[in-house]
Amino acid sequence: MQERVDVVVVGLGPGGEFAAGELAAAGLDVVGIEAGLVGGECPYWGCVPSKMMIRAGNALAEAGRVPFLAGEGKAVADWERVADRVRSEATAGWDDRAAADRLEAKGVRLVRGTGRLAGPHRVVAGERAFEAARGVVLATGSRPRVPPVPGLEGTPYWTNREAIEAEEAPASMLVLGGGAIGVELAQVFARFGTAVTVLEGGDRLLAQEEPEAGELAAKALRADGVTVRTGVRAVQIDHDGTTFEALLEGGLEPLRAERLLVATGRRADLAALAVDTAGIDPAAPAVPTDAQMRAADGLWAIGDLTGRGAFTHVAMYQARIAVRDVLGRPGPGADYRALPRVTFTDPEIGAVGLTERQARERGVRVRTALVPIAASARGLVHGPGNEGFVKLVEDADRGVLVGATSAGPTGGEVLYGLNIAVHTEIPTGRLEHMIYTYPTFHRTVEAALRELR
Repeated sequence: MQERVDVVVVGLGPGGEFAAGELAAAGLDVVGIEAGLVGGECPYWGCVPSKMMIRAGNALAEAGRVPFLAGEGKAVADWERVADRVRSEATAGWDDRAAADRLEAKGVRLVRGTGRLAGPHRVVAGERAFEAARGVVLATGSRPRVPPVPGLEGTPYWTNREAIEAEEAPASMLVLGGGAIGVELAQVFARFGTAVTVLEGGDRLLAQEEPEAGELAAKALRADGVTVRTGVRAVQIDHDGTTFEALLEGGLEPLRAERLLVATGRRADLAALAVDTAGIDPAAPAVPTDAQMRAADGLWAIGDLTGRGAFTHVAMYQARIAVRDVLGRPGPGADYRALPRVTFTDPEIGAVGLTERQARERGVRVRTALVPIAASARGLVHGPGNEGFVKLVEDADRGVLVGATSAGPTGGEVLYGLNIAVHTEIPTGRLEHMIYTYPTFHRTVEAALRELR
């Protein structure tokens, strides 16, 4: 027998939790289905605990850079203390039971289990079946993509989850993948004494960002003692009970380490959701949606499933749009021209919109400028640790920014103004004549705008 409801939300990560709560608060009969923890990846294994670990590692590095603080970092250079704090504090505001209670207080009926589609407006979870009068919101997120390297399956490799849960820093670690997760965790572990090697099959780190960003990340990691190997792939992984060994293509010398972290991206499992019952290809890399997050009649998809980036801020942005559409309220559709992202290394690498290469591939007549952070007064005052730059990508025909990168001690924060500029298409001539606060890192933006001329 099917239970009739208004809406079923499958997956209660940040976007799904928000959508379910808002729809219930609006008076709808909402069922939320979650197989894991309410809140999803971000509060337990992603954004929140990783940034606490990064903060601790950054404190150690900064203590070593500044002469009058030199040596003070030793007082906190204890992985176990940091791990204990992450476990006790990082997830305190996102406790699964407390999160579930908040949802239920809004009127959401929580179902623990794995949900999948069973046709238009229908979802099954275990022995229960639901028919949603208004429709279904899919928000099941993604999982680590594990490369098909011979020998890897069956070994005790780590993903970001095991790395975050580690109770002690290993003596050595090999990281497969030089994307954001790989470089962030590589730097954290290196700063707590782990001998880290990053293996990236592409020709540079942070392949989706500007080349200068990848070069900066590699320089920063090497400064922390990390070995960075690009353009090299593992062709075999072995584990003898205590040590991993990676055999490399081309017969290069094998790499050995106590731990192996797989950080080669994330993927959505559409087949497990039975999306074919709604006319969607289960082998597709993402659920195609329109600007209102509709994937089919009575079906919406938000978050990682949509292929717009595995970011909490994207999931929340899309959730708001989907909620409006489910409720029949007008509002703007999704606009990804100014999609921001930050790699929380030290220095932070923030970016928004298109890279120079992406803009050129779209036929944009591009004009660029790049100015080092150290050229600004704040960069000069900051001294050690002031590596970074601001790069602007302008559509020269329209005189507006279509992309920008802000890398530096507070690169993610400096990105905010650039995000506004790309999103609202403020003419660069107008931006150039703003008043920029002195002395701040974002004055580098002013210098970069002058360089465009």
